[in-house]
Amino acid sequence: MATQTGLPLFVLGSGADPHSEKGVECPGELPPASDPGLVERARKAKEALGDRLFVLGHHYQRDEVIQFADVTGDSFKLAQQAAARPEAEYIVFCGVHFMAESADILTGDAQKVVLPDLAAGCSMADMATFDQVEECWDALEDAGLAGQVIPVTYMNSSADIKAFCGRNRGAVCTSSNARRALDWAFEQGGKVLFLPDQHLGRNTAVLEMGMSLDDCVVWNPHRPGGGLTREQLERARMILWRGHCSVHGRFTAESVDDVRARIPGVNVLVHPECRHEVVLKADHVGSTEHIIRTLEAAPAGSSWAIGTELNLVKRLARTFPDKNVSFLDRTVCYCSTMNRIDLPHLVWALESLVTREDGAPGGAVVNQITVDDDTAHWARVALDRMLALP
Repeated sequence: MATQTGLPLFVLGSGADPHSEKGVECPGELPPASDPGLVERARKAKEALGDRLFVLGHHYQRDEVIQFADVTGDSFKLAQQAAARPEAEYIVFCGVHFMAESADILTGDAQKVVLPDLAAGCSMADMATFDQVEECWDALEDAGLAGQVIPVTYMNSSADIKAFCGRNRGAVCTSSNARRALDWAFEQGGKVLFLPDQHLGRNTAVLEMGMSLDDCVVWNPHRPGGGLTREQLERARMILWRGHCSVHGRFTAESVDDVRARIPGVNVLVHPECRHEVVLKADHVGSTEHIIRTLEAAPAGSSWAIGTELNLVKRLARTFPDKNVSFLDRTVCYCSTMNRIDLPHLVWALESLVTREDGAPGGAVVNQITVDDDTAHWARVALDRMLALP
């Protein structure tokens, strides 16, 4: 594993919320870069690398990082963009680990994918490990049900889990095409194992496909047999993994009630990773790209409370000053793992590519993300099944 940078990370603010995700402090604004020269150093390194470099920035990244992105977007869009730049020798992914894995799977063998901080993971993806999913599948086989089950994993999962789905007739989905992926899966079998976000799976099945909550059960990997009886598994159509986004899962129905009381006529717009009761109370629900498009099309003077990651909400508020944009909740903060990618780490990664550690030309690739060939093959099978959806 590559050596981590010695440059300090930024604190996220002052004060602490005991209910917030570990590693996140709030309230408080993100401070500016600790070294005023970092911006210039990043600019010079990027300029020196020219077309050999392609920087991807996820919508949830800090502004100090996103300013250097050649393309911004959600995780799958960015991986596709990387694949469309075969001339770029270095892909620097300002996002989290599973996103960089997807970029490595979709890009050419000669391209190198770099994650500026290897600690930038995803709590949701970490909630479904390969061993846990294998245990679940073994239990389904023991119950005589695996032949009926099609595994579908959300893009926000590790390459191992994508490969598991590829090997077992399954596919990947995004928040934009989850309905199409589930329609396809039910054509292949009578049940779906949906990984790793229970909320996206439940919201899609119930609100878009007309299922009932009784059609859904939740597999808890920390309980024997997932905490479910064979009869529950037999009756279920959707077997939802007990996982969630640590940011979107924090929004509550009370958050919606509170913002409606504070802001008359507000439109509540949330991501489908939010809890079912939050989505039921919202006016609009959709992916990150849908949220952005909705704000773009909204009339001037309209008020919006948005339930998604705070960096994006604040950026939207600045981008659309003619609209009243606010955060849905008073206390939920930034995605702590996305915020691992800060300007010091980005500068370190870029400058390392420009000059080797011994000062000689040629560059050193730090924090390269690689997926082994077998895993990459089966993950690509699952991704291709998604790409073939009508």
